[in-house]
Amino acid sequence: MNENNTPTVADDTSDQIQVRKDKRLRLLAEGRDAYAAELPITSSILKVRESYAAAELDADGNVVEQPCEGVQVLAPGDETEDMVGLAGRVMFMRPSGKIAFTVLQDGAGNRLQVIFSLANVGKEAFDALKADVDLGDFIFVHGHVGTSKRGELSIFAHEWQMASKAIRPLPKTFTTADGVEMVLSEESRVRARHLDLITRQSARDMVRIRAKVMRSLRNTFESDDFIELETPILQVLHGGAAARPFTTHINAYDQDLYLRIATELYLKRAVVGGVDRVYEIGKNFRNEGADSSHSPEFTALEAYAAYGTYDSMAKLTQALVQNAAKDVFGSTTVTLADGTEYDLGGEWDSITLYESLSEAVGEEITVETPRERLVEIAEQHGIKVKDYAVAGKIAEDIWEELVGDKLWAPTFVRDFPEDTSPLTRNHRSKPGLTEKWDLYIRGVETATAYTELADPVIQRERLTQQSLDAANGDPEAMQLDEDFIEAMEQGFPPAGGMGMGIDRLLMALTGLGIRETITFPFVKPRSL
Repeated sequence: MNENNTPTVADDTSDQIQVRKDKRLRLLAEGRDAYAAELPITSSILKVRESYAAAELDADGNVVEQPCEGVQVLAPGDETEDMVGLAGRVMFMRPSGKIAFTVLQDGAGNRLQVIFSLANVGKEAFDALKADVDLGDFIFVHGHVGTSKRGELSIFAHEWQMASKAIRPLPKTFTTADGVEMVLSEESRVRARHLDLITRQSARDMVRIRAKVMRSLRNTFESDDFIELETPILQVLHGGAAARPFTTHINAYDQDLYLRIATELYLKRAVVGGVDRVYEIGKNFRNEGADSSHSPEFTALEAYAAYGTYDSMAKLTQALVQNAAKDVFGSTTVTLADGTEYDLGGEWDSITLYESLSEAVGEEITVETPRERLVEIAEQHGIKVKDYAVAGKIAEDIWEELVGDKLWAPTFVRDFPEDTSPLTRNHRSKPGLTEKWDLYIRGVETATAYTELADPVIQRERLTQQSLDAANGDPEAMQLDEDFIEAMEQGFPPAGGMGMGIDRLLMALTGLGIRETITFPFVKPRSL
Protein backbone atom coordinates (compact mmCIF):
# COMPACT_ATOMS: atom_id res chain seq x y z
CA MET A 1 0.00 0.00 0.00
CA ASN A 2 1.13 3.57 -0.68
CA GLU A 3 0.38 6.74 1.29
CA ASN A 4 -3.08 6.93 -0.31
CA ASN A 5 -3.82 3.41 0.96
CA THR A 6 -4.01 2.00 -2.57
CA PRO A 7 -2.07 -1.03 -3.77
CA THR A 8 1.33 -0.52 -5.33
CA VAL A 9 2.65 -2.52 -8.25
CA ALA A 10 6.30 -3.42 -8.76
CA ASP A 11 7.82 -1.39 -11.58
CA ASP A 12 9.36 -3.79 -14.10
CA THR A 13 9.15 -1.33 -16.99
CA SER A 14 12.87 -1.39 -17.78
CA ASP A 15 12.89 -5.19 -18.04
CA GLN A 16 9.85 -5.17 -20.31
CA ILE A 17 11.41 -2.52 -22.54
CA GLN A 18 14.50 -4.65 -22.99
CA VAL A 19 12.41 -7.71 -23.86
CA ARG A 20 10.54 -5.71 -26.48
CA LYS A 21 13.75 -4.25 -27.89
CA ASP A 22 15.10 -7.78 -28.24
CA LYS A 23 11.95 -8.78 -30.14
CA ARG A 24 12.39 -5.83 -32.45
CA LEU A 25 15.98 -6.80 -33.20
CA ARG A 26 14.94 -10.39 -33.86
CA LEU A 27 12.24 -9.27 -36.30
CA LEU A 28 14.76 -7.15 -38.18
CA ALA A 29 17.35 -9.91 -38.18
CA GLU A 30 14.77 -12.30 -39.66
CA GLY A 31 14.05 -9.83 -42.45
CA ARG A 32 10.60 -8.90 -41.14
CA ASP A 33 9.52 -5.28 -40.90
CA ALA A 34 8.65 -4.17 -37.38
CA TYR A 35 7.27 -0.87 -38.70
CA ALA A 36 5.24 -1.28 -41.88
CA ALA A 37 5.14 1.56 -44.36
CA GLU A 38 1.81 0.53 -45.87
CA LEU A 39 -0.92 -1.96 -45.06
CA PRO A 40 -3.64 -3.49 -47.29
CA ILE A 41 -6.47 -2.05 -45.19
CA THR A 42 -9.98 -2.52 -46.60
CA SER A 43 -12.12 -1.78 -43.55
CA SER A 44 -11.99 -0.56 -39.96
CA ILE A 45 -13.14 -1.63 -36.52
CA LEU A 46 -15.91 0.97 -36.63
CA LYS A 47 -17.13 -0.11 -40.07
CA VAL A 48 -17.31 -3.75 -38.98
CA ARG A 49 -19.28 -2.79 -35.87
CA GLU A 50 -21.63 -0.63 -37.96
CA SER A 51 -22.23 -3.46 -40.47
CA TYR A 52 -22.53 -6.48 -38.18
CA ALA A 53 -23.94 -7.19 -34.73
CA ALA A 54 -24.10 -10.16 -32.41
CA ALA A 55 -27.67 -11.30 -31.89
CA GLU A 56 -29.42 -10.82 -28.59
CA LEU A 57 -31.12 -14.09 -27.68
CA ASP A 58 -33.90 -15.05 -25.29
CA ALA A 59 -33.87 -18.09 -23.03
CA ASP A 60 -34.94 -20.31 -25.94
CA GLY A 61 -32.16 -19.05 -28.19
CA ASN A 62 -34.35 -16.85 -30.37
CA VAL A 63 -33.32 -13.37 -31.55
CA VAL A 64 -35.12 -10.82 -29.34
CA GLU A 65 -33.99 -7.54 -30.87
CA GLN A 66 -33.21 -6.56 -34.44
CA PRO A 67 -30.54 -3.83 -34.80
CA CYS A 68 -31.10 -0.94 -37.18
CA GLU A 69 -31.64 -1.56 -40.90
CA GLY A 70 -28.58 -2.54 -42.87
CA VAL A 71 -26.90 -4.35 -39.97
CA GLN A 72 -26.34 -8.09 -40.39
CA VAL A 73 -27.24 -9.98 -37.21
CA LEU A 74 -25.12 -13.00 -36.34
CA ALA A 75 -26.07 -15.71 -33.88
CA PRO A 76 -23.38 -17.28 -31.67
CA GLY A 77 -20.97 -19.30 -33.78
CA ASP A 78 -22.07 -17.76 -37.10
CA GLU A 79 -19.29 -17.13 -39.61
CA THR A 80 -19.70 -15.14 -42.82
CA GLU A 81 -17.63 -15.27 -45.98
CA ASP A 82 -17.07 -11.50 -45.81
CA MET A 83 -13.35 -10.74 -45.74
CA VAL A 84 -11.92 -7.57 -44.19
CA GLY A 85 -8.46 -6.16 -43.62
CA LEU A 86 -8.02 -3.81 -40.67
CA ALA A 87 -5.50 -2.65 -38.11
CA GLY A 88 -5.53 -1.57 -34.48
CA ARG A 89 -3.65 -1.48 -31.20
CA VAL A 90 -3.53 -4.72 -29.20
CA MET A 91 -5.27 -4.08 -25.86
CA PHE A 92 -5.82 -7.70 -24.79
CA MET A 93 -4.22 -11.01 -25.74
CA ARG A 94 -4.87 -14.52 -24.44
CA PRO A 95 -3.24 -17.49 -26.18
CA SER A 96 -4.87 -20.83 -25.34
CA GLY A 97 -3.55 -23.97 -26.98
CA LYS A 98 -4.31 -23.85 -30.69
CA ILE A 99 -6.29 -20.62 -30.47
CA ALA A 100 -5.53 -17.04 -29.39
CA PHE A 101 -7.91 -14.22 -28.59
CA THR A 102 -6.92 -10.58 -29.00
CA VAL A 103 -8.79 -7.31 -28.77
CA LEU A 104 -7.84 -4.46 -31.10
CA GLN A 105 -8.65 -0.80 -30.42
CA ASP A 106 -8.88 2.11 -32.85
CA GLY A 107 -8.18 5.77 -32.15
CA ALA A 108 -11.76 6.49 -31.03
CA GLY A 109 -11.73 3.62 -28.54
CA ASN A 110 -13.81 1.19 -30.61
CA ARG A 111 -12.76 -2.37 -29.91
CA LEU A 112 -13.12 -5.65 -31.78
CA GLN A 113 -12.14 -9.20 -30.94
CA VAL A 114 -9.83 -11.06 -33.32
CA ILE A 115 -9.59 -14.85 -33.11
CA PHE A 116 -6.42 -16.53 -34.34
CA SER A 117 -6.48 -20.28 -34.82
CA LEU A 118 -3.70 -22.62 -35.81
CA ALA A 119 -5.97 -24.01 -38.54
CA ASN A 120 -6.65 -20.62 -40.16
CA VAL A 121 -3.26 -18.90 -39.98
CA GLY A 122 -0.86 -21.85 -40.02
CA LYS A 123 1.80 -22.89 -37.54
CA GLU A 124 4.48 -20.37 -38.52
CA ALA A 125 2.17 -17.33 -38.27
CA PHE A 126 0.53 -18.65 -35.08
CA ASP A 127 3.87 -19.22 -33.35
CA ALA A 128 5.08 -15.78 -34.50
CA LEU A 129 1.96 -14.18 -33.04
CA LYS A 130 2.65 -15.65 -29.62
CA ALA A 131 6.36 -14.85 -29.78
CA ASP A 132 6.31 -11.38 -31.30
CA VAL A 133 3.16 -9.53 -30.20
CA ASP A 134 2.83 -7.57 -26.96
CA LEU A 135 0.11 -5.36 -25.55
CA GLY A 136 0.31 -1.93 -27.17
CA ASP A 137 1.59 -3.19 -30.54
CA PHE A 138 -0.24 -2.23 -33.72
CA ILE A 139 -1.05 -5.22 -35.92
CA PHE A 140 -2.86 -5.77 -39.21
CA VAL A 141 -5.24 -8.69 -39.62
CA HIS A 142 -7.05 -10.09 -42.63
CA GLY A 143 -9.93 -12.46 -42.07
CA HIS A 144 -13.64 -13.14 -42.21
CA VAL A 145 -16.36 -11.69 -40.00
CA GLY A 146 -18.30 -13.83 -37.56
CA THR A 147 -19.15 -14.40 -33.93
CA SER A 148 -17.48 -16.56 -31.34
CA LYS A 149 -19.31 -19.46 -29.73
CA ARG A 150 -20.12 -17.10 -26.88
CA GLY A 151 -21.66 -14.60 -29.30
CA GLU A 152 -18.87 -12.00 -29.44
CA LEU A 153 -18.55 -10.18 -32.78
CA SER A 154 -15.11 -11.15 -34.09
CA ILE A 155 -12.71 -11.32 -36.98
CA PHE A 156 -11.43 -14.83 -37.69
CA ALA A 157 -7.90 -14.09 -38.87
CA HIS A 158 -6.40 -15.77 -41.91
CA GLU A 159 -3.19 -13.77 -41.81
CA TRP A 160 -1.63 -11.03 -39.76
CA GLN A 161 1.30 -8.60 -39.91
CA MET A 162 3.17 -6.47 -37.41
CA ALA A 163 2.27 -2.85 -38.14
CA SER A 164 4.29 -1.10 -35.41
CA LYS A 165 6.19 -2.64 -32.53
CA ALA A 166 5.68 -0.81 -29.21
CA ILE A 167 8.92 -0.69 -27.24
CA ARG A 168 7.40 0.76 -24.09
CA PRO A 169 4.62 -1.17 -22.29
CA LEU A 170 1.21 0.32 -21.65
CA PRO A 171 0.54 1.64 -18.14
CA LYS A 172 -1.16 -0.79 -15.81
CA THR A 173 -4.77 0.24 -15.46
CA PHE A 174 -7.10 -2.31 -13.91
CA THR A 175 -9.40 -3.04 -10.99
CA THR A 176 -7.96 -5.10 -8.14
CA ALA A 177 -9.70 -8.01 -6.48
CA ASP A 178 -10.65 -5.59 -3.70
CA GLY A 179 -12.40 -3.31 -6.20
CA VAL A 180 -9.73 -0.59 -6.19
CA GLU A 181 -9.39 1.02 -9.62
CA MET A 182 -5.78 1.44 -10.70
CA VAL A 183 -5.64 4.32 -13.19
CA LEU A 184 -3.25 7.02 -14.28
CA SER A 185 -2.97 9.91 -11.83
CA GLU A 186 -4.14 13.34 -12.99
CA GLU A 187 -0.51 14.45 -13.14
CA SER A 188 0.41 11.47 -15.32
CA ARG A 189 -2.56 12.09 -17.59
CA VAL A 190 -1.54 15.65 -18.45
CA ARG A 191 2.19 14.92 -18.66
CA ALA A 192 1.67 11.92 -20.93
CA ARG A 193 -1.59 12.68 -22.70
CA HIS A 194 -0.86 10.00 -25.29
CA LEU A 195 -1.20 7.38 -22.53
CA ASP A 196 -4.37 9.06 -21.30
CA LEU A 197 -5.82 8.89 -24.80
CA ILE A 198 -4.92 5.22 -25.15
CA THR A 199 -6.35 4.14 -21.80
CA ARG A 200 -9.27 6.47 -20.99
CA GLN A 201 -12.41 6.84 -23.09
CA SER A 202 -13.34 10.23 -21.59
CA ALA A 203 -9.98 11.63 -22.75
CA ARG A 204 -10.66 10.43 -26.30
CA ASP A 205 -14.18 11.84 -26.10
CA MET A 206 -12.87 15.28 -25.09
CA VAL A 207 -10.71 15.52 -28.22
CA ARG A 208 -13.79 14.93 -30.35
CA ILE A 209 -16.04 17.17 -28.25
CA ARG A 210 -13.55 19.99 -28.63
CA ALA A 211 -13.40 19.52 -32.40
CA LYS A 212 -17.21 19.51 -32.65
CA VAL A 213 -17.49 22.65 -30.51
CA MET A 214 -15.01 24.46 -32.77
CA ARG A 215 -16.96 23.36 -35.83
CA SER A 216 -20.22 24.57 -34.28
CA LEU A 217 -18.74 27.97 -33.41
CA ARG A 218 -17.52 28.44 -36.97
CA ASN A 219 -20.88 27.36 -38.37
CA THR A 220 -22.70 29.92 -36.21
CA PHE A 221 -20.36 32.67 -37.36
CA GLU A 222 -20.70 31.55 -40.96
CA SER A 223 -24.48 31.73 -40.72
CA ASP A 224 -24.18 35.30 -39.41
CA ASP A 225 -21.87 36.49 -42.21
CA PHE A 226 -18.68 36.71 -40.14
CA ILE A 227 -15.28 36.24 -41.78
CA GLU A 228 -12.53 34.29 -40.02
CA LEU A 229 -9.15 36.03 -39.86
CA GLU A 230 -5.66 35.29 -38.54
CA THR A 231 -3.61 37.94 -36.75
CA PRO A 232 0.05 38.02 -35.62
CA ILE A 233 1.15 36.11 -32.53
CA LEU A 234 4.52 37.87 -32.39
CA GLN A 235 3.94 41.54 -31.61
CA VAL A 236 6.14 44.57 -31.01
CA LEU A 237 3.70 45.88 -28.39
CA HIS A 238 1.27 43.95 -26.24
CA GLY A 239 -2.31 45.13 -25.91
CA GLY A 240 -5.97 44.29 -26.12
CA ALA A 241 -6.26 43.06 -22.53
CA ALA A 242 -4.99 43.66 -19.02
CA ALA A 243 -2.44 40.87 -18.65
CA ARG A 244 1.27 40.17 -18.27
CA PRO A 245 2.88 39.17 -21.58
CA PHE A 246 5.55 36.63 -22.42
CA THR A 247 8.69 38.17 -23.90
CA THR A 248 10.76 36.67 -26.69
CA HIS A 249 13.49 37.92 -29.02
CA ILE A 250 13.86 38.10 -32.80
CA ASN A 251 17.48 37.62 -33.80
CA ALA A 252 17.00 39.01 -37.31
CA TYR A 253 16.26 42.48 -35.90
CA ASP A 254 17.88 42.07 -32.48
CA GLN A 255 14.64 43.18 -30.87
CA ASP A 256 12.46 41.97 -28.02
CA LEU A 257 8.93 40.92 -28.97
CA TYR A 258 5.83 39.78 -27.11
CA LEU A 259 3.57 36.80 -27.55
CA ARG A 260 0.09 38.21 -27.99
CA ILE A 261 -2.22 38.45 -25.01
CA ALA A 262 -5.27 39.19 -27.18
CA THR A 263 -6.25 39.53 -30.83
CA GLU A 264 -8.32 42.68 -30.35
CA LEU A 265 -6.12 45.44 -31.74
CA TYR A 266 -5.43 43.72 -35.06
CA LEU A 267 -9.03 42.60 -35.54
CA LYS A 268 -10.15 46.19 -35.00
CA ARG A 269 -7.72 47.31 -37.70
CA ALA A 270 -9.46 44.83 -40.01
CA VAL A 271 -12.80 46.46 -39.16
CA VAL A 272 -11.27 49.86 -39.99
CA GLY A 273 -10.26 48.38 -43.33
CA GLY A 274 -13.83 47.30 -44.12
CA VAL A 275 -14.04 43.75 -42.77
CA ASP A 276 -17.27 44.61 -40.97
CA ARG A 277 -17.89 41.24 -39.28
CA VAL A 278 -14.74 39.41 -38.29
CA TYR A 279 -13.63 36.76 -35.82
CA GLU A 280 -10.56 34.77 -34.89
CA ILE A 281 -10.02 31.56 -32.92
CA GLY A 282 -6.41 31.18 -31.85
CA LYS A 283 -3.82 30.88 -29.12
CA ASN A 284 -3.15 33.65 -26.62
CA PHE A 285 -0.38 33.71 -24.03
CA ARG A 286 -0.47 35.35 -20.61
CA ASN A 287 2.41 35.16 -18.16
CA GLU A 288 0.22 34.70 -15.12
CA GLY A 289 -0.83 31.99 -12.69
CA ALA A 290 -1.91 28.48 -13.62
CA ASP A 291 -4.81 26.89 -11.76
CA SER A 292 -8.08 25.02 -12.36
CA SER A 293 -9.43 27.81 -14.60
CA HIS A 294 -6.26 29.50 -15.92
CA SER A 295 -3.60 28.32 -18.34
CA PRO A 296 -0.65 30.43 -19.56
CA GLU A 297 -1.36 29.23 -23.10
CA PHE A 298 -5.04 29.11 -24.02
CA THR A 299 -7.40 29.24 -26.99
CA ALA A 300 -9.51 32.37 -27.31
CA LEU A 301 -12.28 33.53 -29.58
CA GLU A 302 -12.75 37.21 -30.42
CA ALA A 303 -15.36 38.72 -32.73
CA TYR A 304 -16.20 42.26 -33.87
CA ALA A 305 -19.31 43.44 -35.67
CA ALA A 306 -19.67 46.92 -37.16
CA TYR A 307 -22.84 48.66 -36.00
CA GLY A 308 -23.25 46.24 -33.09
CA THR A 309 -23.35 46.94 -29.33
CA TYR A 310 -22.70 44.95 -26.21
CA ASP A 311 -26.40 44.02 -26.34
CA SER A 312 -26.11 42.49 -29.81
CA MET A 313 -22.91 40.71 -28.77
CA ALA A 314 -24.79 39.19 -25.81
CA LYS A 315 -27.30 37.69 -28.24
CA LEU A 316 -24.46 36.39 -30.42
CA THR A 317 -22.63 34.86 -27.46
CA GLN A 318 -25.76 33.14 -26.17
CA ALA A 319 -26.35 31.71 -29.64
CA LEU A 320 -22.74 30.49 -29.92
CA VAL A 321 -22.91 28.64 -26.60
CA GLN A 322 -26.40 27.23 -27.02
CA ASN A 323 -25.72 26.10 -30.59
CA ALA A 324 -22.53 24.38 -29.44
CA ALA A 325 -24.44 22.51 -26.73
CA LYS A 326 -27.13 21.41 -29.19
CA ASP A 327 -24.69 20.50 -31.97
CA VAL A 328 -22.45 18.43 -29.71
CA PHE A 329 -24.81 17.02 -27.08
CA GLY A 330 -28.20 17.35 -28.76
CA SER A 331 -29.67 19.67 -26.13
CA THR A 332 -29.02 22.90 -24.23
CA THR A 333 -29.21 20.78 -21.07
CA VAL A 334 -25.82 19.12 -20.72
CA THR A 335 -24.65 16.35 -18.40
CA LEU A 336 -21.53 17.33 -16.47
CA ALA A 337 -18.65 15.11 -15.46
CA ASP A 338 -20.12 14.54 -11.99
CA GLY A 339 -23.37 13.28 -13.49
CA THR A 340 -25.45 16.37 -12.75
CA GLU A 341 -27.35 18.25 -15.41
CA TYR A 342 -26.82 21.92 -16.27
CA ASP A 343 -29.28 24.06 -18.22
CA LEU A 344 -27.86 26.50 -20.77
CA GLY A 345 -31.22 27.12 -22.45
CA GLY A 346 -33.62 30.04 -22.49
CA GLU A 347 -32.81 33.71 -22.01
CA TRP A 348 -29.91 34.22 -19.65
CA ASP A 349 -30.02 36.40 -16.54
CA SER A 350 -28.49 39.88 -16.47
CA ILE A 351 -27.27 41.91 -13.47
CA THR A 352 -25.12 45.00 -13.01
CA LEU A 353 -21.75 44.99 -11.31
CA TYR A 354 -22.31 47.76 -8.79
CA GLU A 355 -25.90 46.85 -7.85
CA SER A 356 -24.96 43.24 -7.13
CA LEU A 357 -21.82 44.38 -5.28
CA SER A 358 -23.87 46.75 -3.11
CA GLU A 359 -26.26 43.94 -2.23
CA ALA A 360 -23.39 41.62 -1.30
CA VAL A 361 -21.55 44.25 0.81
CA GLY A 362 -24.66 45.58 2.51
CA GLU A 363 -24.11 49.22 1.56
CA GLU A 364 -24.36 51.21 -1.62
CA ILE A 365 -21.21 51.01 -3.73
CA THR A 366 -20.94 53.11 -6.87
CA VAL A 367 -18.24 54.17 -9.29
CA GLU A 368 -17.84 57.27 -7.10
CA THR A 369 -17.13 55.32 -3.88
CA PRO A 370 -13.70 56.54 -2.66
CA ARG A 371 -10.76 54.20 -3.14
CA GLU A 372 -10.04 54.39 0.60
CA ARG A 373 -13.47 52.96 1.43
CA LEU A 374 -13.05 50.20 -1.13
CA VAL A 375 -9.71 49.27 0.43
CA GLU A 376 -11.41 49.04 3.84
CA ILE A 377 -14.13 46.77 2.48
CA ALA A 378 -11.57 44.61 0.72
CA GLU A 379 -9.53 44.19 3.89
CA GLN A 380 -12.67 43.29 5.85
CA HIS A 381 -13.12 40.34 3.49
CA GLY A 382 -9.47 39.31 3.46
CA ILE A 383 -8.79 40.64 -0.03
CA LYS A 384 -5.27 41.93 -0.55
CA VAL A 385 -5.10 45.22 -2.46
CA LYS A 386 -2.07 46.10 -4.59
CA ASP A 387 -0.69 49.63 -4.22
CA TYR A 388 -1.19 50.41 -7.90
CA ALA A 389 -4.78 49.08 -8.07
CA VAL A 390 -7.28 51.72 -9.21
CA ALA A 391 -10.68 52.04 -7.53
CA GLY A 392 -12.49 50.13 -10.28
CA LYS A 393 -10.10 47.21 -10.02
CA ILE A 394 -10.62 47.01 -6.24
CA ALA A 395 -14.39 47.04 -6.72
CA GLU A 396 -14.10 44.23 -9.28
CA ASP A 397 -11.90 42.17 -6.95
CA ILE A 398 -14.41 42.52 -4.10
CA TRP A 399 -17.24 41.60 -6.47
CA GLU A 400 -15.36 38.55 -7.71
CA GLU A 401 -14.85 37.32 -4.15
CA LEU A 402 -18.39 37.96 -2.92
CA VAL A 403 -20.54 37.47 -6.02
CA GLY A 404 -18.74 36.03 -9.04
CA ASP A 405 -18.15 32.43 -8.06
CA LYS A 406 -21.72 32.17 -6.75
CA LEU A 407 -23.34 32.91 -10.12
CA TRP A 408 -24.32 29.36 -11.03
CA ALA A 409 -26.80 30.02 -13.85
CA PRO A 410 -25.48 31.71 -17.01
CA THR A 411 -25.43 35.42 -16.13
CA PHE A 412 -24.33 38.59 -17.90
CA VAL A 413 -22.69 41.02 -15.44
CA ARG A 414 -23.01 44.47 -16.97
CA ASP A 415 -21.60 48.00 -16.76
CA PHE A 416 -17.97 48.02 -15.58
CA PRO A 417 -15.92 51.02 -14.36
CA GLU A 418 -14.15 53.16 -16.91
CA ASP A 419 -10.73 52.92 -15.23
CA THR A 420 -10.53 49.14 -15.87
CA SER A 421 -11.98 49.18 -19.39
CA PRO A 422 -9.68 51.31 -21.57
CA LEU A 423 -10.97 49.97 -24.90
CA THR A 424 -14.67 50.28 -24.09
CA ARG A 425 -17.20 52.98 -24.93
CA ASN A 426 -18.51 55.11 -22.06
CA HIS A 427 -21.99 54.14 -20.91
CA ARG A 428 -24.63 56.25 -22.61
CA SER A 429 -26.61 56.92 -19.40
CA LYS A 430 -24.34 56.03 -16.47
CA PRO A 431 -21.36 58.38 -16.01
CA GLY A 432 -18.11 56.70 -15.00
CA LEU A 433 -19.21 53.32 -16.35
CA THR A 434 -18.68 51.58 -19.67
CA GLU A 435 -20.85 49.37 -21.84
CA LYS A 436 -19.13 46.13 -20.99
CA TRP A 437 -20.37 42.79 -19.71
CA ASP A 438 -18.74 39.64 -18.42
CA LEU A 439 -20.51 36.29 -18.81
CA TYR A 440 -20.36 33.90 -15.86
CA ILE A 441 -21.25 30.24 -16.24
CA ARG A 442 -21.12 28.00 -13.19
CA GLY A 443 -19.24 30.69 -11.30
CA VAL A 444 -16.47 31.08 -13.89
CA GLU A 445 -15.93 34.07 -16.19
CA THR A 446 -16.34 32.62 -19.67
CA ALA A 447 -16.72 35.60 -22.03
CA THR A 448 -16.67 39.40 -22.15
CA ALA A 449 -18.02 42.00 -24.57
CA TYR A 450 -18.03 45.75 -25.18
CA THR A 451 -19.72 48.44 -27.10
CA GLU A 452 -16.41 49.42 -28.64
CA LEU A 453 -14.73 52.78 -28.14
CA ALA A 454 -14.60 54.45 -31.57
CA ASP A 455 -13.30 57.91 -30.59
CA PRO A 456 -9.53 57.90 -31.34
CA VAL A 457 -8.90 60.97 -29.15
CA ILE A 458 -10.36 59.30 -26.06
CA GLN A 459 -8.64 56.06 -27.03
CA ARG A 460 -5.27 57.80 -27.08
CA GLU A 461 -5.98 59.34 -23.67
CA ARG A 462 -6.95 55.95 -22.23
CA LEU A 463 -3.87 54.16 -23.55
CA THR A 464 -1.62 57.01 -22.46
CA GLN A 465 -3.00 56.55 -18.94
CA GLN A 466 -2.36 52.82 -19.26
CA SER A 467 1.28 53.53 -20.08
CA LEU A 468 1.50 55.74 -16.99
CA ASP A 469 -0.07 52.96 -14.91
CA ALA A 470 2.57 50.57 -16.25
CA ALA A 471 5.30 53.03 -15.30
CA ASN A 472 3.81 53.18 -11.80
CA GLY A 473 4.15 49.44 -11.37
CA ASP A 474 1.04 47.86 -12.87
CA PRO A 475 2.38 44.80 -14.75
CA GLU A 476 -0.97 44.23 -16.49
CA ALA A 477 -1.37 47.72 -17.96
CA MET A 478 -1.35 48.10 -21.74
CA GLN A 479 1.09 50.06 -23.85
CA LEU A 480 0.38 52.98 -26.16
CA ASP A 481 0.23 51.48 -29.65
CA GLU A 482 0.67 54.30 -32.18
CA ASP A 483 -0.07 52.06 -35.18
CA PHE A 484 -3.37 51.07 -33.62
CA ILE A 485 -4.26 54.69 -32.82
CA GLU A 486 -3.43 55.74 -36.39
CA ALA A 487 -5.77 53.05 -37.68
CA MET A 488 -8.53 54.26 -35.35
CA GLU A 489 -7.97 57.81 -36.56
CA GLN A 490 -8.75 56.58 -40.06
CA GLY A 491 -12.32 56.01 -38.87
CA PHE A 492 -13.63 53.09 -36.84
CA PRO A 493 -17.36 52.40 -37.27
CA PRO A 494 -19.67 51.95 -34.28
CA ALA A 495 -19.13 48.32 -33.27
CA GLY A 496 -19.63 45.62 -30.73
CA GLY A 497 -16.87 43.20 -29.76
CA MET A 498 -16.69 40.03 -27.70
CA GLY A 499 -14.10 37.55 -26.49
CA MET A 500 -14.55 34.05 -25.09
CA GLY A 501 -12.18 31.43 -23.75
CA ILE A 502 -12.65 28.21 -25.71
CA ASP A 503 -11.17 26.14 -22.89
CA ARG A 504 -13.57 27.71 -20.40
CA LEU A 505 -16.48 27.13 -22.76
CA LEU A 506 -15.58 23.45 -22.75
CA MET A 507 -15.39 23.57 -18.95
CA ALA A 508 -18.93 24.96 -18.93
CA LEU A 509 -20.19 22.28 -21.30
CA THR A 510 -18.51 19.31 -19.60
CA GLY A 511 -17.87 20.23 -15.96
CA LEU A 512 -14.18 19.36 -16.31
CA GLY A 513 -11.14 21.40 -15.26
CA ILE A 514 -9.14 23.40 -17.75
CA ARG A 515 -6.29 20.87 -17.94
CA GLU A 516 -8.80 18.22 -19.06
CA THR A 517 -10.26 20.40 -21.82
CA ILE A 518 -6.85 21.30 -23.30
CA THR A 519 -5.43 18.27 -25.08
CA PHE A 520 -1.83 19.16 -24.32
CA PRO A 521 -1.80 21.73 -21.48
CA PHE A 522 1.38 23.39 -20.33
CA VAL A 523 2.77 21.46 -17.37
CA LYS A 524 5.43 22.58 -14.95
CA PRO A 525 8.70 20.83 -15.93
CA ARG A 526 9.69 17.97 -13.65
CA SER A 527 13.06 19.63 -13.00
CA LEU A 528 11.40 22.63 -11.30
